[in-house]
Amino acid sequence: MDWSHLDLNPKVVAAVRRANIQTMKEILCLSGPDLQRLTKLSSSDVQYLHKTVAATIKSDPVVTALQIYNGECPFPTQKRKLSMGCPVVDSLLGGGIPLMGITEIVGESSAGKTQICMQLSLSVQFPCSYGGQDAGAVYICTEDTFPNKRLQELIAFQSMLRTDVPPDVVNNIKFGNNIFIEHVADVESLNHCISKRLPILLSRGLIRLVVIDSIAALFRCEFGVSDSIAKAKYLQKIGAMLHHLSHQFSSPVICINQIADVVNDSHLAQGNFGLLDKKVLPALGVTWSNQLLMRLMVSRTQLCVEGTFPDNKDCILNSGTVLRRMEIIFAPHLPQSFCNYIICKEGVRGIRKVGL
Repeated sequence: MDWSHLDLNPKVVAAVRRANIQTMKEILCLSGPDLQRLTKLSSSDVQYLHKTVAATIKSDPVVTALQIYNGECPFPTQKRKLSMGCPVVDSLLGGGIPLMGITEIVGESSAGKTQICMQLSLSVQFPCSYGGQDAGAVYICTEDTFPNKRLQELIAFQSMLRTDVPPDVVNNIKFGNNIFIEHVADVESLNHCISKRLPILLSRGLIRLVVIDSIAALFRCEFGVSDSIAKAKYLQKIGAMLHHLSHQFSSPVICINQIADVVNDSHLAQGNFGLLDKKVLPALGVTWSNQLLMRLMVSRTQLCVEGTFPDNKDCILNSGTVLRRMEIIFAPHLPQSFCNYIICKEGVRGIRKVGL
């Protein structure tokens, strides 16, 4: 290393070189007496060396909570979000899906969980200036085959969904080439995919989104009631690996989860599991819940609506269109809230107000 750019006495630099110290990290890892013994420097010189090196490599300044609250010290990575491609849903989520952490989408069958994840797999490919990450996605299927026909339909209608993006930008993105699909049939295959295959794609910058559809299917099949301890250990292991990858590469992880009916109503008193007050619980229990940054619950309201879409007068809600609901169950940065949405040919669209 070139020590000349540091504000140090030449005799200190010469002593460091004689001691064969190559990096600043080595200096900080050595105690004062050890460094003094290696370099033969005085105590005051060693103390000054430590302070100079520490000040040089310090990356983030110390800030107060008030400065963060007032926006005086922005943190770009934490503030950036992955857009859902819909202004209504993005407004509910405070801008979109956080880049670091595991977000769970839980809900009943046909609530639109897969549709949301496919839309995110397209949204992540847009440039950062349009809420994307300018990279692809990995879609891990554990149950059904990947709905490629529906994906092609979504790709064809991206210009209709993303009216905020210039048409030439949309047309230049090869959406189908940037979604890597993986089918896994057991927990060991999922573990191998997360630990071996995902790091390669992430390190090369090919992907910036991981979707697991669904996380509950494998664990429900392979672990019985008597295997609760082994199941908890596997869940913790999977969660730790996903968290590490998400934080290392600033890439959101989306996990679809299933729900289970509550037999004993007393369980509902232990926590608020949804604004709709349905007697259901997310699968995989508390062990998995502790791995999550944010939990979203989606459901069908069984309400057929008719009218005009508020943000697009050309989008008509025909009679028979099913209205769905997305709820924020918990998130460290958002209050509990919800919005309604529909699934149309171009994708998921949030609805602010429905004309009946």
